[in-house]
Amino acid sequence: MRVRDAPVPFARFGAGPDAPAESDLSRCVHCGLCLTSCPTFVETGLEPESPRGRIYLLRALVEERIPLTNTAVQHLDRCLGCRNCEAVCPSGVPYGRIIETARAEIIRTPGPAGRPARRRGRLLRALFPHRRRIAALAALLRWYQRSGVQSLIRRSGALRLLPTALREMEALTPVMSPRPFQLRRGVARARGKASARVAFFAGCIMPYTHAATQHATMRVLRVAGSDVVTPVEQVCCGALLVHNGDRDAARALARRNIESFDQSDADTIVVNAAGCGSTLKEYGELLAGDPRYAERAETFAHRVQDVTEYLAGRLPASALGRINARVTYQDSCHLAHAQRITDAPRKLLAMIPGVELVEMAHADRCCGSAGIYNIVERDFSARLLRSKMVDVGAVAPDIIATANPGCMIQLETGVRGTGIDAAVVHVVDLLDRSLTAGSNPPTDQPQSR
Repeated sequence: MRVRDAPVPFARFGAGPDAPAESDLSRCVHCGLCLTSCPTFVETGLEPESPRGRIYLLRALVEERIPLTNTAVQHLDRCLGCRNCEAVCPSGVPYGRIIETARAEIIRTPGPAGRPARRRGRLLRALFPHRRRIAALAALLRWYQRSGVQSLIRRSGALRLLPTALREMEALTPVMSPRPFQLRRGVARARGKASARVAFFAGCIMPYTHAATQHATMRVLRVAGSDVVTPVEQVCCGALLVHNGDRDAARALARRNIESFDQSDADTIVVNAAGCGSTLKEYGELLAGDPRYAERAETFAHRVQDVTEYLAGRLPASALGRINARVTYQDSCHLAHAQRITDAPRKLLAMIPGVELVEMAHADRCCGSAGIYNIVERDFSARLLRSKMVDVGAVAPDIIATANPGCMIQLETGVRGTGIDAAVVHVVDLLDRSLTAGSNPPTDQPQSR
């Protein structure tokens, strides 16, 4: 027997507390300048797959001119949330907020059209607010990969027996780090005289998938003259929950992070995952209606900086050693479009002696990762990745640098699938490698109390 969707206080689409605001929707003047910057419109040429088309669709839903159907939800779900449209919009339409609040309404509105989003929401809630569950899942995946079971299953052809969706998800499984990055109490002291004290936001996934990048970030921050603390009570930023429309669950995580980082006595909160950084910088908006946390959330958000944003102008060029490599940079969407940071990572890469920085075409166009988009919209994600790898192959790099773990995992999938001979790294990985090649390489340091 099918269980019906539970009734909710606000049944009509657009009537919920987190619904798309009329003031946001009305800012769109339908000029169409966003169209050629929207990856899904570029791929399809269809108006409903554009920001302008989706805003038309949302207006029709809010005004009850059309019902919430599977087709309507599909058009909204196909949006990557990359926010490239925001960067080119002359009217300043806050499209990221519009699409996230629209998804909150999809979850809230009863009926079959919102059922897949509600299922995703339950899975995300069951995992990301719980650090022990994330650690257990990471340990299981690490065993699966390092025990030889994954290699055996792949060689045997057993994966062909699985449904296509599960096969594709298995192919996207990131390589787990041999040992996770551990949050520790105390302070990792700056190399030389400290000029700042920063708190490092490590995220919920990178400690398990990119532990080496986390250690590299700590070392580079210390060389840049920063004492570094890693608040041990920090939790997931809530980005995936926000993107799926589960704003209440994200608010709970935001409150916990504010409490944790407010005790760090740090001048700046540094984050090396663009998607996390974008969400952290928008805590003020997320908690604007919370009388206890609204002001604290605004203060918190203003303290957040991406690691490339923070290091630009602070990292001493004299400490960098030579790396002879042809490097191209892929803009992470939530760094380039949500945070509007494009120059800092390029300036840092250009500082490294021996690096030849070459720009690929459409470097700021989404690679198709977009949180869990490459899982829930596999076909579109694969199409975007194929286009991206054509652009990468045209400049024949030795290294593809980027600034977000999801982008790294997606680009690594693309490299494997196309046979392009290029390593995928985070910008700080390359900086750390350059510092190691310098005359006074950095080392890990036990954190003092």
